[in-house]
Amino acid sequence: MLFRGTFVQCPSLGELEIFDDWLIAVDDSGYITHFEPAPSSDLLRRNEPINLPLGTFLLPPFNDLHLHAPQFLYQGNGLDLPLLEWLNQYAFKAEEKLDCDPELARTVYRRLGQRLIKAGTGAVCLFGTLKEETNIILAEEMQSAGIRAFVGKVSMDISSRPSYIEASSSVAIDAAREFGEKLDQTWSIPSSTTSQSRPQLVHPVITPRFVPTCSDELLHGLGALSAEKGWRIQSHMAESSDQVEWVKKERGDDDIHIFEKHNLLTPRTIQAHCTYLSPSSASLASQRTAIAHCPLSNIYFSASRAFCLREALEAQVKVGLGTDIAGGYSLDIMSAMRTAVAVSRVREGERDREGMALQNVDTTSNGKSLAIDWKESLFLATLGGARALGVESGVFKVGAPFDAQQIRLFNSSTRVGAGALDFFEMEIEAGRNQEKYHKQTCITKAMIERWWCIGDERNREAMWVQGIEILGSSP
Repeated sequence: MLFRGTFVQCPSLGELEIFDDWLIAVDDSGYITHFEPAPSSDLLRRNEPINLPLGTFLLPPFNDLHLHAPQFLYQGNGLDLPLLEWLNQYAFKAEEKLDCDPELARTVYRRLGQRLIKAGTGAVCLFGTLKEETNIILAEEMQSAGIRAFVGKVSMDISSRPSYIEASSSVAIDAAREFGEKLDQTWSIPSSTTSQSRPQLVHPVITPRFVPTCSDELLHGLGALSAEKGWRIQSHMAESSDQVEWVKKERGDDDIHIFEKHNLLTPRTIQAHCTYLSPSSASLASQRTAIAHCPLSNIYFSASRAFCLREALEAQVKVGLGTDIAGGYSLDIMSAMRTAVAVSRVREGERDREGMALQNVDTTSNGKSLAIDWKESLFLATLGGARALGVESGVFKVGAPFDAQQIRLFNSSTRVGAGALDFFEMEIEAGRNQEKYHKQTCITKAMIERWWCIGDERNREAMWVQGIEILGSSP
């Protein structure tokens, strides 16, 4: 495949690159082989490119680092209780329901895959349920959708509903091993045009739910299993005040020390939330693990504290964004980006307020504003999230997989904005000089910022993962 048009990416925190009239070539295995300015490329002499429509650009897809797949069943409901009560009242019941009804599970997970694609999510780290069969269904539906997915069979052997718990730590460890080995032995995607196969998109991830539901024996066994197999790890850490207090009372320690003791803080680990870690603790954890920042669900379950995002970034933490369905009500990473910026601006406002002392703010921000801007959030959603997941996408470069979403800003003929977007000045100028404005119109940072603020699914026209089109005219 050969594409010609405009490409946008965030190669580093706060940096936005716009490549106007560039060419990208993709081989049969879905990897980028050329990325260069179109006018000077020899490829055009031998190949006819797919010309991206004027008014559109390609951007790496979003990465969702933290999503509870079975909780999609009740997305948008049940955010009225503290975390530990909410788990018993809503989350465990929903998960148990899907474990008892494979047909419902397949319906829910198939729709989840469809929704993720429409929202521009190309890679996702998923919490599943206890039952292997239900998690296999989840993996099958993500594979069918064509999304990069890290699927976790939840492990928990204490402090849950009597009907929704594993019999012992050894049973839970064996079940995690069996599920992971099944996924490892299963899928690669055959190319539709050649005999070559593409890399596996669905992988297992070891998933101790969180410290309150996992005995020390279970945590230790899962840490050893991850080291043996090289599998990724996901969990929750220091999410809410009631959870933190429970762990201190029942285990006499903090989440971070318990995870560290059992070798569950590694370069392969993603810990969600971390709102009740002090900035210095967040720095310690981030030397070895990534953090999934879930700002919308933090508003509901960590209302008195906000994640120390700027401090974590300054400490070189690998940070990406998560939706935390259904603790967060929106499946759209664009909502997570906007909320992350808003929460960070509130933190900066509180720090600047005269006489206000915040217990979770210290000097580790190196004097920088605690607020992030839209470009920084876009980095977290794309390359930042990809790095946290350990995948090579998130940026357009030779050797990387071709993962991309096509965004339309305006109609190339009428110059009318797409979806919720309006570009009045451009419409007026097009009316004055049709000949001039039927030529290439450069996409600007101001246009992209407008899309970031008010764009939605209507602006997303296509998406590719590993070179395969999963949204568009020929998925």
